Amino acid sequence: MDGDDVDMAAVETAEAVPELDDMKKRLKEMEDEAAALREMQAKVEKEMGSVQDPSASATASQANKEEVDSRSVFVGNVDYACTPEEVQQHFQACGTVNRVTIRSDKYGQPKGYAYVEFVEPEAVQEALLLNESELHGRQLKVTAKRTNVPGMKQFRARRPSPYMGFPPRAAIMPPYLFSPYGYGKVMRYRMPMRYSPYG
Repeated sequence: MDGDDVDMAAVETAEAVPELDDMKKRLKEMEDEAAALREMQAKVEKEMGSVQDPSASATASQANKEEVDSRSVFVGNVDYACTPEEVQQHFQACGTVNRVTIRSDKYGQPKGYAYVEFVEPEAVQEALLLNESELHGRQLKVTAKRTNVPGMKQFRARRPSPYMGFPPRAAIMPPYLFSPYGYGKVMRYRMPMRYSPYG
């Protein structure tokens, strides 16, 4: 009987060894992945750390944006069926077109205007000559692209809302007093005085 018990323990140990080896292998793989993730995170932090000053990066990005806008034009009244390739072909004679952006709304429908960015800044002057030219039977409005300055929003006066409690802007006229009895003197009813024991 004791031999049988020993054999069962040996069988359980023999089965446990492959499971243990499999668990050690998985643990090793997880440690390797964790080390790779730490290495990637350190690399990203190093890259992000190189740009320490956010105001310096904002100034650099603003300067870059102004430089790109100096090489771009705004094209208004673009046909909704017009593709970026057709707009590029229309402005190809002005200079090398770097990018054409046709703006669309949240449903993916074009808004009817586009931005054309050129490689050379001199191409903007040539593109302005195409103002009022036709594309898809519509007269284009071409102007130089302006640079948006963050935080400088144009002031728009708030309209008074009847639900927010703003006073009306027009002068309030007092209501006319009409006699309830027709023409003549306005009669006002006075309450009779009551004597109070409290004074």
